[in-house]
Amino acid sequence: MTTSYFTGPAGHRLAFRRSNASTGDLTYVWMCGFKSDMTGTKVLRLEDWANQAGHGFLAFDYSGHGQSEGAFEDGTVSQWRADALAAIDNQTDGPLVLVGSSMGGWMALLSALARPERVKGLVLIAPAPDFTEKLMWPEFSPEAQAEIMETGQTLRPSDYDEPYVITRALIEDGRQWQILDKPIAFDGPVRILQGMEDADVPWTHAARLVDTMTATDLTITLIKDGDHRLSREQDIARLLDTCTEIARTLA
Repeated sequence: MTTSYFTGPAGHRLAFRRSNASTGDLTYVWMCGFKSDMTGTKVLRLEDWANQAGHGFLAFDYSGHGQSEGAFEDGTVSQWRADALAAIDNQTDGPLVLVGSSMGGWMALLSALARPERVKGLVLIAPAPDFTEKLMWPEFSPEAQAEIMETGQTLRPSDYDEPYVITRALIEDGRQWQILDKPIAFDGPVRILQGMEDADVPWTHAARLVDTMTATDLTITLIKDGDHRLSREQDIARLLDTCTEIARTLA
């Protein structure tokens, strides 16, 4: 599908790809991870699956990500949440299944809480709710924490790209969106896929999410040799099978 653009809540041009669902059918919405975009292997395969299955599909880039405008280092959880809700509100109709990877899992959960009448199901891949405070901040050395507080930013090494700029604004803003410390109200089906060799989001973090969510139709699949990306052929096949199963559940 062709990449299109719409103006997001902060005035940035946000990139998206969309195919419409038949009236009343599900639309699957892909929510990318931190510093990721809508050109990854998993999202492209999910897009093909949705088109072949007759479901609607939406993928988009947050501001400062991929083909969207904005500087990554200016981003916050508040901004990316607002981008996600704007994409849902402006580019989809009808019932939704949100598919969130890593930080996208946090965005999917925040979106489900903000749009409970629209979001019917969740598929979460190595979900990282509260990651700025519960995963990232504790990993910083005292020197890096002091640098963030005193200068407003630090560089965090990455296995996937050049070092990331992590700002004080990102850390402090993320605290207001923490959701793991109280029950997360969601009644639809939830499916979690989590690698046990994930070096970025420990499988115990996903287990904590299981304990926190109120959904009763919730399953977590632990992949013993799975990493954070879960982009191997068998991982992608498992993701597509999961999305097929959740469509049957919601039929």
